[in-house]
Amino acid sequence: MQDETAQSSADELKAWLLAAPLEEVTARARARRDARGPARMTYSPKVFIPLTRLCADVCHYCTFATTPSRLEAPYLTPDEVLAIARAGAASGCREALFTLGDAPERRYAAAREWLAERGFARTVDYVRHCAELVLGETGLLPHVNAGVLEQQDYAMLRPVAASAGLMLESISERLLEKGMCHHGSPDKVPALRLASLTAAGEARVPMTSGVLIGIGETAEERLDSLFALRDLHCEHGHLQEVIVQNFCPKPGTKMAEAPEATENDFLRVVAAARLILPDEVSVQAPPNLNDERLVELIDAGIDDWGGISPVTLDHVNPEAPWPEVERLRAICAGKGLPLVERLTIYPRYITTEDRSWIDPAIRPAVLRHADAEGLARDSAWSPGLAGQHAPGNVHAPLGRQHEGPVAASLHRILERAASGATLGEDDIVALFATRGAAAQAVVDAADAMRAEVSGETVTYVVNRNINYTNICTHTCSFCAFSKTSSKAGFRDKPYNLDLGEIAGRAREAVARGATEVCLQGGIHPSYTGDTYLSIVRAVKEACPDLHVHAFSPLEVSQGARTLGMPVGDYLAMLKDAGLGSLPGTAAEILCDDIREQICPGKLTTQEWLDVVGSAHRVGLPTTSTVMFGHLEGTGHWARHLLALRNLQLDTGGITEFVPLPLVHMEAPFYRRGQCRKGPTWREAVMMHAVARLALNGAINSIQCSWVKLGMDGAAAVLAAGANDLGGVLMDESISRAAGAAHGQGVTIEELRQAAESVGRRLRQRTTLYGEVPLELA
Repeated sequence: MQDETAQSSADELKAWLLAAPLEEVTARARARRDARGPARMTYSPKVFIPLTRLCADVCHYCTFATTPSRLEAPYLTPDEVLAIARAGAASGCREALFTLGDAPERRYAAAREWLAERGFARTVDYVRHCAELVLGETGLLPHVNAGVLEQQDYAMLRPVAASAGLMLESISERLLEKGMCHHGSPDKVPALRLASLTAAGEARVPMTSGVLIGIGETAEERLDSLFALRDLHCEHGHLQEVIVQNFCPKPGTKMAEAPEATENDFLRVVAAARLILPDEVSVQAPPNLNDERLVELIDAGIDDWGGISPVTLDHVNPEAPWPEVERLRAICAGKGLPLVERLTIYPRYITTEDRSWIDPAIRPAVLRHADAEGLARDSAWSPGLAGQHAPGNVHAPLGRQHEGPVAASLHRILERAASGATLGEDDIVALFATRGAAAQAVVDAADAMRAEVSGETVTYVVNRNINYTNICTHTCSFCAFSKTSSKAGFRDKPYNLDLGEIAGRAREAVARGATEVCLQGGIHPSYTGDTYLSIVRAVKEACPDLHVHAFSPLEVSQGARTLGMPVGDYLAMLKDAGLGSLPGTAAEILCDDIREQICPGKLTTQEWLDVVGSAHRVGLPTTSTVMFGHLEGTGHWARHLLALRNLQLDTGGITEFVPLPLVHMEAPFYRRGQCRKGPTWREAVMMHAVARLALNGAINSIQCSWVKLGMDGAAAVLAAGANDLGGVLMDESISRAAGAAHGQGVTIEELRQAAESVGRRLRQRTTLYGEVPLELA
């Protein structure tokens, strides 16, 4: 009965799509597209690798396929393949599209002999070899269009290809008849192609497919083809995108004089694809074949432009050059849909908890290219890398953004944030997801709020870090500071400072003008609650007026546990001993699904919140932090911010929020290929801006980390909602162990230059944001 109902619904939709006015069809498709997710258009920067132009088929519209006599060699050599791929990587490509004819060895002896001389039985085996070379030598993600394949072929390709493709073209059997376009092309039998697409789904390979419009099919057959693709995806969930491609007659082919589909017919199929296919399947149209109607395609409901190459032409349609990306970007922005780079594998297969869609062998390469949403990283920038400059600046933190309309729904979120209301998780995720003009609106709102809340000064504290031990019982996958096993970094040897050394460093800090000493270390197996009490007392005896900002919630928890007392009672003891405040570190991401992966055995989310809340209740203020850019997504960021906001509204003891971008270079889980390369530049900016908005009315100070962002990056973020540059630090060790190259200290003059670059005045503060006595300032 359910199948009958579904078929009846499909029949009704098909009848409407065939009969309704085009304007109604495109309007409904456009609305469906706009409701399916963040406002954006995507494309994949790719390089074409035409591995062979030989093909077993003789499609009557194709100029790509040719004969051995017209080629210098049946296949590109590995060196030729790598040369193309390296040129693509150097030009910013992320995808290597292997395009080739169907199994030419079935038709041509020259192909069989060439393969056999090199130890390959089939073209697909050579494809795999070349894809593996490209992946290993260039890091580009291969996408393989190798024609009709079986499940074992797809399984063979999975470790070296992030995705694959096979155009259905049409479900019409008529096109195989004599005089029709697919006559003499055995691989174009619809049932065979559907079987191959089914095999890809069973092999868990994310796929591209599509339909070709204007090759002799009827209007009804076009829709039947889309319904067939819909049914395939509903069964296997593996279609990333469906291309609606218009046939363009080419000289020298049997269909050179054949009429193209009319523009109205083509746009109707584009819109129909959006309405027939599930929301998660993207609808794509090739921009180089439709340069004169790019706006019309956007208005018909597409959300993706496919692959665009800055290096190679479209070998299948060489007469149609790619549009200039900046022109395309401006057109998309004008429609309120910022153009965003994606990978050849779509975001939902990267961010899902279902790991079966990406082979473990290729996952590290995918993660190296990915951002928190599973889209492509916006630049080569990563936190802490040497010799790089922030892609943004104080005048444009996000870099240049094309102007365009901003949705009213975003303005409503910004208005609620400005009023001090608590935003919902979906609202915060929507802020993080903004791109282009919408993202600029978020940054502008955050900076305006900063001016209202924090004024026109940039604050800092003169402090010294004392990391008293790097020996730790925990095996956090992000930490290159601890030295308990070979999983750690290689910059430092294990150490454990004695109380005399700690006190001596505190005296040195005071002599250099410090008002604060920040004390943190690993969870040393021999440390007890008395150890931490002794450290505080040693510092306060040496420097009675020095503010002691010390001990993460994890260290406090260990101290209380070893003494067998409640956390609140132990915190009161620390306060009596001279502790002035706690760093809100060890928060990482306050979502237990991520904590279980990156810091198993540490505090749970609730335990961290309980320790920090207990500190506030005994009169010990704390900072708050987030560590981002590894395994988490924007939903985790939103939940983290809301957890901090709710805690602050309850206890009021948080002095500031400090985003801490992951420095990935020496992080153990990055070295094992298990995480991303820290946040992108855009994500780093947006974390500060969105935090300012989401925490408004609760936490007033947003601090940026020059250690991780670099001083130019920190200055840029000051124009995106941040008001505080943190401390001069002196001897920062943890980020340095992870590979950060921005030094262990900074001068006050450098901080002043950063503040003045955004037209603001630098002011020294105390740890708790009080005024510093004149003799110390």
